[in-house]
Amino acid sequence: MIKRIVKMTFAHDRVNDFLTVFEESKELIRAFKGCEHLELLNDVNTNNRYFTLSFWESEAHLENYRQSELFKSTWAKTKPLFIEKAEAWSVSVKVELL
Repeated sequence: MIKRIVKMTFAHDRVNDFLTVFEESKELIRAFKGCEHLELLNDVNTNNRYFTLSFWESEAHLENYRQSELFKSTWAKTKPLFIEKAEAWSVSVKVELL
């Protein structure tokens, strides 16, 4: 399993635009083949900074999503709202305590 973390910082006056885009696309992303989990997180100290956390069955599933029309159209709506370049990490769990 691959976990994908994406950090996005938006112009303060564009946060609601982003939230609308996320609301419109979240179910489609979650239903995409290989997506096992999706969360939207908000930085507790910086209210215009958000993170998505998604779990993918494999790197190939994540890459298929990243090459999809769904990703391209969602990203095209999201990217102009940034005030900082987005950062993304693909990680795997080494230790997990429940």
